[in-house]
Parts: sequence; C-alpha cells; structure tokens
Amino acid sequence: MKIYTKTGDKGTTALFGGTRVPKHHIRIESYGTVDELNSHIGLIRDQDTGEHTKQILSRIQDRLFTIGSTLATDPEKQKLKSGKDRLTIPKISAEDIELLEKEMDKMNEELPEMTHFVLPGGHQSVSFCHIARCVCRRAERLATALYEIEAFDEAVLQYLNRLSDYLFVLARMLSKRLQAEEVKWIPEKS
Repeated sequence: MKIYTKTGDKGTTALFGGTRVPKHHIRIESYGTVDELNSHIGLIRDQDTGEHTKQILSRIQDRLFTIGSTLATDPEKQKLKSGKDRLTIPKISAEDIELLEKEMDKMNEELPEMTHFVLPGGHQSVSFCHIARCVCRRAERLATALYEIEAFDEAVLQYLNRLSDYLFVLARMLSKRLQAEEVKWIPEKS
C-alpha cells in the first residue's frame, strides 16, 4: 500500500464516507488538532511517568483515535444504507470521562492545594504536559466551533474538556514526583 495517493494535491481531502472538503475546513482542523494532541500524549508517555500513568495515557491515545474518527465522519454519511453505523468502533462513553475524573481525584489527594496559577515548566516532563494541555484546549475550541455547525456526539466535547484538566493535574503530580519546583504566578506590582 502506498502512503501517497495524490488525491489531496489540489488542497482537498476525503472525510470518512468519501465526502471531499478543503484541507482548511473546520472539521479537518478539529481532527488534525486531536491528532497533534495524540502525538504530544505519546511524548508524555515516553517519559518516566510510572507504569500506571503510561497505561492511562495509552488508553487516552486510543480514545483520541476514536474522537478523531468521529470528527472525520461526514454527519450525512454516519449511517450506511443498511442503517448500521459507518463507524464500528466503541464511542466515547461516560466511563471514559469518569476514568479521567477518578484519576484526577486520586492525584489531587496527594497534591497541595492550589493557591495561585502555576507557571508551566520546572522539568521537561512537566512542560510536555502543559504543551499537551494547551493543544487539548485548542482541539476543544475547534471541536466546539464544529459542533455549532454540525453536531456530533456531545461526549467528545466532554472528554476533551476533562482531558485538558487531567493533563494539568498530571503536570502538577509529575512536578511533585520529580521534585521539580512548581512556580506560582504572582503578578508584578506596577
């Protein structure tokens, strides 16, 4: 199988179902940003995060492929002529969202209370989490813009929202584990 198809040489690409759209279409921006996020999650997973966190991150990467597939599907072609769903993969579930919440709750039990905003940084692994969090927020912004135009499974939006929170809490947990300084943002006085 060749990787290059030449079908996108004129600036269009195909959605799942065959519909062609411009490569700058909000739908492409949405799932492209989710793909970018998935790559950043892989970078975090490559760090010394501990086996449990690596398993959670692998699960997140799987779910991000599901989200990408959902966003890449033309809403008019979600159903086949037979009436079956075009996508035959599990959808984002309440359990997927609850997993992120439970993981955050467990980590928060070990962390000091936040009294200020925290400046990103302190250790490379922590910085990777903050970058992923920002990309996740961008993916969420793009997905919500797409949702206003063409609605899709609302659980996708909820998952992206929780995931950005999870990445923030993970950054704080890694700061603690790695004994990195968590720098509070204290605005300069004028």
